[in-house]
Amino acid sequence: MQTGFSPRQLADPAMAQSEQILRKCVHCGFCTATCPTFVTLGDELDSPRGRIYLIKDMLENDKPATERVVRHLDRCLSCLSCTTTCPSGVDYMHLIDHARAHIEKTYQRPAADKWLRKLLAWIVPRPTLFRAALIGARLASPLAGLMPGRLRGMVKMGARPLPPPSWVDRPQVIPAQGARKGRVAILTGCAQQVLETEINEATVRLLTRLGIEIVVAKGAGCCGSLVHHMGKEDASHAQAINNIAAWHTELSDAGGEGLDAIVITASGCGTTVKDYGNMLAHDAVWAQKAARIAGLACDITEYLTKIDLPAGLVQPVVLSPAAANQHAMPTPARDRALSHSAAPSPAPASVSDRAAAATRNEAVAGAAPGGPHLRPSAWLIIPPVRCSTGKKLTAPHAIYCARPGSRCLKLAKAIYVAGQPGFITCYSPKLPCN
Repeated sequence: MQTGFSPRQLADPAMAQSEQILRKCVHCGFCTATCPTFVTLGDELDSPRGRIYLIKDMLENDKPATERVVRHLDRCLSCLSCTTTCPSGVDYMHLIDHARAHIEKTYQRPAADKWLRKLLAWIVPRPTLFRAALIGARLASPLAGLMPGRLRGMVKMGARPLPPPSWVDRPQVIPAQGARKGRVAILTGCAQQVLETEINEATVRLLTRLGIEIVVAKGAGCCGSLVHHMGKEDASHAQAINNIAAWHTELSDAGGEGLDAIVITASGCGTTVKDYGNMLAHDAVWAQKAARIAGLACDITEYLTKIDLPAGLVQPVVLSPAAANQHAMPTPARDRALSHSAAPSPAPASVSDRAAAATRNEAVAGAAPGGPHLRPSAWLIIPPVRCSTGKKLTAPHAIYCARPGSRCLKLAKAIYVAGQPGFITCYSPKLPCN
């Protein structure tokens, strides 16, 4: 794509980076086939190619963002399917990030939209406030029908049972079981530690059983992705610096015991942490530390392929990576290691742990007794186990997840399957307690 940026504009490092990205686009349109908003809406301006034209016109001509531009760019999900589809290597992620920052600086949103975004940016990264807000949403849910559209939707979505706060989220060092074979930091995050506490708990159980010591660093919190995708650069950089400072003190050259990796169990957070080096590339104080931390960051599935797993630990798996894992931080070695065909195997004896919940990657474990390898829509059942009520879970055609003595777990999708033989987790919309 031909560009016409002036030397004055290109003196800005962010603008120079965007100009190089724009020049790679050849208008081929391959991206339109994999863009969910274009496939759904059919509007060229809701495709990556259309958005690139809008961004180019806005940045090249030093225009403030208009309502039309904002509408189409706000619809982008940042799934980055276009990035892996593009034959020219267009770095759409950093282009849309720059465009969002430009929008934040030049566009005056309607008052309701502006305050709603401010509210989300303030509450969601703070787990205590977020938990209180969700409790409030649950209490207000009977009145949701009287609320305006977007607020009504948020109250309905937020009105859900919440797990209690997890012990894993407190700053601490969690020792390995047996001899220490490695040492990692874990990002407990913000929304995830409120909504899905079992994910980090399961990660800790799995890694400590494998001999990995885990550090929950004091001062680490939200990765910054929420406000980063809102275009709030100052806020996102501040949150990134908090994390970098917390983790850097654990490095051996900073006086700590050292870290082999920074393990992340939410793919969107992983994408942002891995981009810290780019986000702070022009910060004289933090650029080098940010690049170091970004190099240590990895998804839990990625880390598991780097360590020696005991024989028989991982059951046959069909892995369907989350969008951010697949497009923003692809790891072919991980996918080859964790996604493989397998002959039918007998069903394990029981569902004894939620170690399978170590990450949000969808998976299918094992094979039906005597049947073919399972499809992602047909998931393994392993009776019998009991729920917290003492009732036995039955119905071989159904799918459920429970741990002896625990409550029944109601989740929509399976997650990466790992653990000792028999440590399997399967999810279903229905839990057949009888």
